[in-house]
Amino acid sequence: MPASKKRNYARYTIAAVTLLATLVQLERKSRRMTAQDMADRLGVDRSTLQRLEKGDPKVELGLAFEACAILNIPLFEEDAPGLTVRLDEAGKRLALLPSRVRPKKLSVSDDF
Repeated sequence: MPASKKRNYARYTIAAVTLLATLVQLERKSRRMTAQDMADRLGVDRSTLQRLEKGDPKVELGLAFEACAILNIPLFEEDAPGLTVRLDEAGKRLALLPSRVRPKKLSVSDDF
């Protein structure tokens, strides 16, 4: 994507990223952890953590999930066994679907 083009995100995406950012900042501060300490735990610069806590949607997804894991912020399930069960269920459903998806061919009715 050219540098002059800005990526547009859906309102739902922005709201979800903002919620995640707020939860990370709230939990970090409630644990009395400095931004530098949290950045060190994540292995990133403090400025990257600040971008995460401000709700920048371009912050790596893995980094955001790692911050939640460090701060014990549940994303999908409250505990690891619950997450494992949901992952297994999703894997089973995915196994039932074709490995490749092709668009439907349009059939044109030219009977007049």
